[in-house]
Amino acid sequence: MTKIIMFHGEECPHCQAMHPIVDKLIQEGFEIDKLEVWHNQENENVMNNYAEIITLSCGGNMGVPSFLDIEGNRATCGVMSYDDLKS
Repeated sequence: MTKIIMFHGEECPHCQAMHPIVDKLIQEGFEIDKLEVWHNQENENVMNNYAEIITLSCGGNMGVPSFLDIEGNRATCGVMSYDDLKS
């Protein structure tokens, strides 16, 4: 199964809206790591290491929430439905 990284900001309302969906997917067996990037420089550095993939997939932006599929070299960003994120 593909490993996903969710980059999020602690106070981000869009990120907060996605946490229950991500938690549900984790409970279903999906491997998703949550990395907070607004207050954690190390996590921000991880996100910056994937800047090319994230910006290409997310309209040139490095915003949160961003979801990175490392193995597939792809990302998606923003608030989305459970089904959209799962796919």
